Amino acid sequence: IEHDLIILDYLADQVQIMYGREGAYGVVSRTRPVRTGINVYLSGYLKEENIRFRDQPIKFSEHPPTATKAKQHLVSWEGIKAQRGDFLLDAPAGQLPKGFACGVLGENGTGKTTFVKILAGVDKQDSGTIDASIKVAYKPQYLTVEEDTLVLAVLPGIASKRALMTGLNLEPLLQKQLSWLSGGELQRVALARCLSQDAGLFLLDEPSAYLDIEQRLGLAKLIKELTSVEGKTVLVVDHDLLFLDAISDFMMVFSGEPGTRGVVGAPVPLEDAMNTFLRSLGITMRRDEDSKRPRINKLDSRKDREQKASGKLYYG
Repeated sequence: IEHDLIILDYLADQVQIMYGREGAYGVVSRTRPVRTGINVYLSGYLKEENIRFRDQPIKFSEHPPTATKAKQHLVSWEGIKAQRGDFLLDAPAGQLPKGFACGVLGENGTGKTTFVKILAGVDKQDSGTIDASIKVAYKPQYLTVEEDTLVLAVLPGIASKRALMTGLNLEPLLQKQLSWLSGGELQRVALARCLSQDAGLFLLDEPSAYLDIEQRLGLAKLIKELTSVEGKTVLVVDHDLLFLDAISDFMMVFSGEPGTRGVVGAPVPLEDAMNTFLRSLGITMRRDEDSKRPRINKLDSRKDREQKASGKLYYG
């Protein structure tokens, strides 16, 4: 069972699609080859069963991202170091472009959460400087419930924010107690609480955790609207490559030795960062001919060899 379609596509040979209504019922489809099954799921229509389980298909952009140039920078940092026990975080220098979404990739234990906490002001660096004078909204990695109260009470005025209500499917949650919520429901409430704030910078640490595929893509749409329509800046730490591919204009790659040292890469255009990241893994990616979704090439396949030879590992 996996919500990351890139990983599911890479690991599985066959899949079954589950559909239904949340909290009411679920139906398991017949088995299909993995590529066909994922594409059928994205289409929202089971042809052989003659069942439509989603009104609209999920679509992906056909073209790889073009190089994006930032005209302004919202946050900059230089010489950041933070020692946490045996672990050292090192962020030499970087600038976060204003009005864009910046994804963050890297192994566990390389300091992604520590760096985000420093940007959010909930943790302090030992040395170095951060130049920022904007209001920050922060959604932490780990969610806790301290209040035994209604969801509606912690989301004042949320009913008027239709994009959030629809994109995160909040209506069924508003009259529930926070302590009753599942991990996915609590994640949606935490995201709504963060994204509804009047802030210039939004920091989201693993926002796709506990969310299913459609919820992740709905969140991706909200983030893109936040940057492209409202001109906000969003920094997103996540491990779902498809999700990060869908939202990111820029990306930061963390490197180092997990648990010992983490080096923060400066934000660079998405294609450059993905080429760097994929090179470290020894893999290449292409778009599916039908759905245009990202797929990992089979190791040493003709496409894999061609992309490695060209140096364009990301949709080469």
